[in-house]
Amino acid sequence: MSPSIARSNPRFAPKTGAESRALLGRIGPARFLRLGVMCGLLAGVEGHAVAAEADLILHGGKVVTVDNGFSIHEAIAIEAGRIVQVGRSDEVLKRRRAGTEVLDLQGKLVLPGLMDSHAHPASACLTEFDHPIPAMVSIDDVLDYIRSRARSLKAGEWIEVRQVFITRLREQRYPTRAELDRAAPKHPVMFQTGPDAALNSLALKLSGINREFKVGDGGSGFAEKDPKTGELTGILRNCARYVKVKSAQRQPTRAEKAERLRELFADYNSAGLTSVCDRDATPDEIETYKQLRARGELTVRVSLSQHVESIGPLADIEKSIRRISQDPLFKERDDWLHLDGIKTFLDGGMLTGSAYMLQPWGVSTIYGISDPDYRGVRFIPKERLVAMVRTAVECGLQFTAHSVGDGAVQALLEAYAEVDKELPVRPTRPCISHSNFMSAEAVRESARLGVMIDLQPVWLYLDAHTLVKQFGYGRLRYFQPLRSLFEAGAVAGGGSDHMQKIGSLRSINPYNPFLGMATAIRRQARQSGDRLHPEEALTREQAIRFYTINNARILGCDDKLGSLEAGKLADLIVLDTDLLTCPEEQIAATQVLRTYLAGKLVFQRKSQP
Repeated sequence: MSPSIARSNPRFAPKTGAESRALLGRIGPARFLRLGVMCGLLAGVEGHAVAAEADLILHGGKVVTVDNGFSIHEAIAIEAGRIVQVGRSDEVLKRRRAGTEVLDLQGKLVLPGLMDSHAHPASACLTEFDHPIPAMVSIDDVLDYIRSRARSLKAGEWIEVRQVFITRLREQRYPTRAELDRAAPKHPVMFQTGPDAALNSLALKLSGINREFKVGDGGSGFAEKDPKTGELTGILRNCARYVKVKSAQRQPTRAEKAERLRELFADYNSAGLTSVCDRDATPDEIETYKQLRARGELTVRVSLSQHVESIGPLADIEKSIRRISQDPLFKERDDWLHLDGIKTFLDGGMLTGSAYMLQPWGVSTIYGISDPDYRGVRFIPKERLVAMVRTAVECGLQFTAHSVGDGAVQALLEAYAEVDKELPVRPTRPCISHSNFMSAEAVRESARLGVMIDLQPVWLYLDAHTLVKQFGYGRLRYFQPLRSLFEAGAVAGGGSDHMQKIGSLRSINPYNPFLGMATAIRRQARQSGDRLHPEEALTREQAIRFYTINNARILGCDDKLGSLEAGKLADLIVLDTDLLTCPEEQIAATQVLRTYLAGKLVFQRKSQP
């Protein structure tokens, strides 16, 4: 045993006979044996003792460890699913035995397996289960799709269009009530984007929504009205829950749900993803994950933030949070499937015109806003939010809330600060999901409190051109302020907010992490040649950390994942592109050649070694 390892980790220090017997009594013979095997594997990591053997050796490459020093080596050795050595090729190859698989990397780049801190895989994989959904980039595309569904369905059956965002349509607006009426006069139609929606006349009528409609369940929201006539425009702000939609789509069985999820995870592997967090998992979706875990069919490590409602009696909400904290998936850490905490919604979205802002949105034809004082929609009052955060912290759960606007981000930071006066919040890894619009003060407060940010660069790539048109360049100074977060010492990690479809670039939103890295580095929107506040761009090293060790910290598994260091789980990828030296414009086109989980090959690109 290397003396330095024993000093840095007392768990591996030499034991006396009495100490060994005591340890055996505490942890049982199976774990005692595994611990002994692990000690043997780690012996010689620094080259001072006899080298252990290896199941797998990758050599002759550029192994980027993403350790504290961002060290780069030539080779890596793996035994029993864990990394046992990184170093020079000649040193690592000493571990080769008769059965060792040896791969010459031929100079290729190796990274830790990439992690996505915010996706919705269990629902995203099912969006085309009933029928294929075409890409829609204009209002005409939306109306054509609605007309095609009207031809396929019986009169009176609902037509649903979900998560086609107005910021990404050529016209940059909602379809009007009249347009929806003409496209499907005999069908109720809902064009839904998160908690907001545009309805046709029949959908409004069947849902009982008229000029006198008011929210009555204790939540927030309203129905937009034409300022001249007082008639409903068909746009609902945070009121999609009131739509009495009856889906006409075929519903999957549990086995079909599991199969679609397996298909998605295989595609995640092809994009270099080895870990993902489902940031709004329902109990039914968790059952599907459990089924795959029980059958040993997960090819992605899954962290869960279970959904919690914010409407209803506060005592019931607090009870549900405490009940979640008793789930074995939370209490007993599993390296493949683990429940980290809870997720709720604090505001609407920037893609729909309902994010809660510190300053008014401004009258907008894009978002259908006629009130000059409108600041978006906040879903949870201060007292209720503080109580929910406090309960989560008491239970040791990570709390996060969908918080897009700078008003919502500030509100959640204030709630964390309030609870922190009584209970330290940092140990629970408090989080803000999205956190698109921030301020210099919000960046500093995130670092001070240990609040972690799960953020999606693809929103900048896909939507910044619309946001500049709506808000102006100056107001977006702290839109996705990644460099400021890194420099302040806050932990920010990259996600996709993958919502629909399978395919890393055809999905809504694209879950290709190399597109995310390229966007974080270039800060260039898809439909604009200009860069959005390039002073907030990440370096290449930071962008790699953004999708590896930082996400591991957010998900509480940085002791096992996120970097290629001895003792950690052997999740890694081999790339066709050197992300550290290639031209910036080539980063997004990077392809994965091989993906390993716990040293097991789960993806290999065809025609590659």
